[in-house]
Amino acid sequence: MRGSVALLAVLSSAMSVFAQSGDGMKKALGSPILMMVIMFAIVYFLMLRPQMKKQKDTQNMLNNIKKGDKVLTVAGIVGVVGNIKDNGSVMVKVADSMVLEFKKAAITAVLNDEKSSDEKEDKSAK
Repeated sequence: MRGSVALLAVLSSAMSVFAQSGDGMKKALGSPILMMVIMFAIVYFLMLRPQMKKQKDTQNMLNNIKKGDKVLTVAGIVGVVGNIKDNGSVMVKVADSMVLEFKKAAITAVLNDEKSSDEKEDKSAK
């Protein structure tokens, strides 16, 4: 967020310098429509695009949850996925005899270690 504010300040000061440098440049950069287009582009690339990418990554993570994944829920509960239902629910095993049902949207992260998945691949390759 700090970077976007700094970038915005630099761009606006650069535009005012260019606008003062000549009549032709002043007319081109001084038009309100051009300024609105530039501001929209800044907002899009610094705020909207990263948010859409994050949302896409989260949806991809939720679609790829499988049985045996270690997950973290919104409530801070860590458990292992035991069963995935068709209605979008996930059965999460939290203790030996405790299984809780969550909606997929309540899962914030899959906590599978890359190291443990690499070890599984190494064992299966041998």
